[in-house]
Amino acid sequence: MRGRYFVVLCIGIRCLAPVSAACGQGFTPKEAESRMQVAEGLRIRLFASEPEVRQPILVKVDDRGRLWTIQYLQYPNPAGLKRTKMDRWSRTVYDRIPKPPPHGPRGSDRISILEDTDGDGRVDRCRDFVDGLNLATGLAFGHGGVFVLQVPYLLFYPDRDRDDIPDSDPQVLLKGFGMEDAQSLANHLTWGPDGWLYGVNGSTTTCRIRGIEFQQGVWRYHPLTKQFELFCEGGGNTFGLTFDVLGNLFYSTNGGPFVHAWQGAYYYKSFGKHGPLHNRFAYGYFGPLQRDQVPGGPPTGGTIYLGQSFPDRFRHAFIAGNFLGHSASWWDVRPRGSTFSAKFAGRLLNSHDTWFGPTDVCLSPDGSLYICDFYDRRTSHPDPDAAWDRSNGRIYRIEGRTGNSARVSDVRLRTTTELVALLRHPNAWYAGRARVELASRKDPAAVPLLRSWLTLYSGSKRKTENGLERPGTSNRPTATPPELAALWGLHACGGIDLETAKYFLGHSDPAIRSWMVRLLGDRKTVADPLSTLLRDLAASDNSVVVRCQLAATARRLPAEQGWPIIRHLLERQLDREDPFAPLLLWWGLEQHAMAKRHELVLFFGSSDAWKKAGLQEHRLRLVRRWAAGGTGEGYDACLQLLTTAPLEQRKAMHVGLARGLSERATGIGGIGQGGLFATFARPDHGTADAEVAEYGPVSVGLRTYLQQWWQTHPNETSALHLALLTDSRTAYRHLKRQLSALDEPAQLAPLFKLLEQFGQPDCLPVVLASFAGTEVPELQRAGLRVMARFDDPRVSDAILDKYPLMSAQVRFQAREVLFSRVATARSFLNAIAKGRIDVKEVPLSQLRTIALHRDAKLDAEVQKFWGNIQPGTTEDKLAIMRRYNNDLRTGTGDAKRGKEVFGKLCATCHRLFGEGAQLGPDLTSTNRKDSAALLANLVDPSAVIRRDYLQFAATTDSGRVVTGLLFKEDAASVTLADAKNQKTRIARKQLVSLRATTTSLMPNGLLDPLTPQQRRDLFRYLRQ
Repeated sequence: MRGRYFVVLCIGIRCLAPVSAACGQGFTPKEAESRMQVAEGLRIRLFASEPEVRQPILVKVDDRGRLWTIQYLQYPNPAGLKRTKMDRWSRTVYDRIPKPPPHGPRGSDRISILEDTDGDGRVDRCRDFVDGLNLATGLAFGHGGVFVLQVPYLLFYPDRDRDDIPDSDPQVLLKGFGMEDAQSLANHLTWGPDGWLYGVNGSTTTCRIRGIEFQQGVWRYHPLTKQFELFCEGGGNTFGLTFDVLGNLFYSTNGGPFVHAWQGAYYYKSFGKHGPLHNRFAYGYFGPLQRDQVPGGPPTGGTIYLGQSFPDRFRHAFIAGNFLGHSASWWDVRPRGSTFSAKFAGRLLNSHDTWFGPTDVCLSPDGSLYICDFYDRRTSHPDPDAAWDRSNGRIYRIEGRTGNSARVSDVRLRTTTELVALLRHPNAWYAGRARVELASRKDPAAVPLLRSWLTLYSGSKRKTENGLERPGTSNRPTATPPELAALWGLHACGGIDLETAKYFLGHSDPAIRSWMVRLLGDRKTVADPLSTLLRDLAASDNSVVVRCQLAATARRLPAEQGWPIIRHLLERQLDREDPFAPLLLWWGLEQHAMAKRHELVLFFGSSDAWKKAGLQEHRLRLVRRWAAGGTGEGYDACLQLLTTAPLEQRKAMHVGLARGLSERATGIGGIGQGGLFATFARPDHGTADAEVAEYGPVSVGLRTYLQQWWQTHPNETSALHLALLTDSRTAYRHLKRQLSALDEPAQLAPLFKLLEQFGQPDCLPVVLASFAGTEVPELQRAGLRVMARFDDPRVSDAILDKYPLMSAQVRFQAREVLFSRVATARSFLNAIAKGRIDVKEVPLSQLRTIALHRDAKLDAEVQKFWGNIQPGTTEDKLAIMRRYNNDLRTGTGDAKRGKEVFGKLCATCHRLFGEGAQLGPDLTSTNRKDSAALLANLVDPSAVIRRDYLQFAATTDSGRVVTGLLFKEDAASVTLADAKNQKTRIARKQLVSLRATTTSLMPNGLLDPLTPQQRRDLFRYLRQ
């Protein structure tokens, strides 16, 4: 996979090439550069452009100060694979998993090295490190080579001799990154200060790596130990991550603008579309940073600015491109308890160019920023099968007014002493590269040098909060505090022994204590003296940041070491109002909920604990978790804790218990569709395929307790619910009696709700009687939900008897129940045939449920009354609808031009505003404002064909087959009209058969030949 290795001298090509060669469309590089405006105190210069650089998505500076980029030319489809399935979100299944390079399909992506050899701020030497890659989205330098992300693999290309030619085929470090959607792939390899290689994953690809499954979040890999972990889960469609001056991790997301990542935390997902979190006991999640606004759309490839050449106001700012806003912005990041808030501070760059698509920014050794520009007309969920212009791409350099491109002394050639000194460099690029090299060398000589810092800088204390100076302090840190730099350096060199760890745990700076706690947790177990120190720290530390990290670390340690930390944090009852601390503490507690259940019962069940309001939320979650686990041990723990509860608090505990018992069967759900185009999709598609968890029956002790509680509180529905959850037949019989005895809606509604969960066929007579006797819509809907559980002919009789008296909303639900089974659907259609129900009140989309049964007799009846109704639009056509819908959203149409398109495309069959043929429906009076409905009719015309517009196939005695709409029919002949409105008359005596087909006269792919602009024009005309 060495591909082509070449050197091209780029001097003059960039500016002297003609426009047609320099860029296919849009502004030339020089014109684009001249239009750009940057914030006060900055200037921007074009560093590289086409033809040397095309479609760049990522920029990184290596140890020699050279800029590397990935040219994402294969996007959006992987080479050599066949698409076998696609859903409405363009999540794609391919025919196979490709082999790693060079054995897999050869793609068009390339990793290129761009050098400015004369120091004028412009590229003049270009070289490919490797080409032929197939959707490459990340790279990082270190440990004798280059790490590369090419889904589904994390690869390592060794280059020990540093000649920019890989020494061999790449090593496969990880396999299993999802590749369903090229806009959501794993991306952005970034070294953390702890020596791990971090990356993020987008929202619509599912990764399965070493038994760990996830869709989105931050993951990490350790190059020396070969460990892989999911660092945190969730956060949206992510692209880019960065660390601040004290090692806080932030990642860019379409949830906007970015997320502050805590170790082991869970973050928001679009759960209907992306599936649930992979811990069903998480019981909560975090959102993105609190912010005032996200102008210009989701940020991409953001970085915390830790250079020197920008004006001081940019130091510590989060800077990112706004891909959809064609600009770049910066945010002021300020502490907010255990996390941060972001305030929009302004635009860093305004391109004045709708093709400008910034995908990544990176810091250079001299403090300037490189920003890469995908430069493309399309910027929002484009059609993967469209013709692409891959000729464009630019990289710009943003620098301070007085900034100059500085020569870089090769970091790899520095001595160990020099590398140690670089750890304090005010430019984070130097410190980061030095740390990676120290980790690679593992030179013991670095350890005493770094330990000397602990004495040298022990007097220089600085009050910090979350990695930034507290609001109101005048001087912000220009670099990582020296003792934190020493901590990271010692960790990289393997120099943290017991005494050193003790020193850092006792440090006055909370950031240093927090990092020491985190690094100890990464060991997965600690020696007894350190375990004691961690426990003592939990009992005394005055920083919410340290306490949060203690909770995160306790989750990673064995229960014997983790639980004492959690116990001390719980005892202090601090941080209840903090944005993150309560859930971080819960996640640490939940990890040990089963292993330490006896200790937890003693702790939460003590008389003193019941008096502490700060423990109640965790206690409720704990009972819910034990119950939801569905094990005898968990049930017994619930019982033991409940019996210690004061009577006035038991009802609240019972709520948590009931919730957990009701969740026992709920496993980790599958991927959903988030409701997109739900009106048109098959009713059996679009819902997550949830796993069903196995669980045992409620233990004898807990069952006895709950049944006794109900017997002493017979009038409380909540108590009855708990008894029913134990499968009590006595409680079930009581429920049926209550339903017969009561008639007040307020009393009946909760009983119906219980029957939805626990009802058996023998309850149906009571339910039917109650349903027949009520006129209350709420109770009618509740009764319908219960009746839907049972396959019984009495259900359809009861519903149809009551049908004329129902409201429109209740009728809709009644039809849903009737259509769900063949027999009850047939009863409804019989009522239609007898004129008992108006055929016009049934929405055509609701009839798709009947079509799911694939019953020929039912389909014939539906066709007779309404036309041909398919179960729904397939996922591949919904994907086409989504792509076309995105085309409609990305620009405006022209009605005049749209009328011309209509005349050529539609007017041969349809009439609009008095113009056009009348073969198909007249569109003038239809709902033309609904773009989604228009798209559904155009993309999938055979999904719903009204009765008057069914296409027929006539077979003659000579074997000829003629298709078309039934234009005319009499005793002597039938006349069919085709899509061009040409009519064919067939005499009856020649007619062998005449049958309705399931195919619309309107052809599939009607919109495919149109350009995106023509589609916008057509829809503008249709919707006016």
